[in-house]
Amino acid sequence: MNESFERAVEEVKVLHQRPGYGVLADLYGLYKQATVGDVNIDRPGMFDLAGRGKWDGWHAKKGLSKEEAMIAYIDLVEDLKKEYGFTKTE
Repeated sequence: MNESFERAVEEVKVLHQRPGYGVLADLYGLYKQATVGDVNIDRPGMFDLAGRGKWDGWHAKKGLSKEEAMIAYIDLVEDLKKEYGFTKTE
């Protein structure tokens, strides 16, 4: 599982198009949930829009196990590869 997750982390970096902010928040949230677990920091202040978006994406995944988050991340990256195309990194 970890090998597939690590491959997905690399593949998302070479998509032919950048996903929208909602998808990026989902990716970030799933990544943090898979690698750290439940959100463990305070929500950034109102002037840190990017930080708040990332925090919200991570907080939305609260309660998922690390394994569930990895599977969801891999599945999302596979969907993005089909939608946007990607450059193989191997």
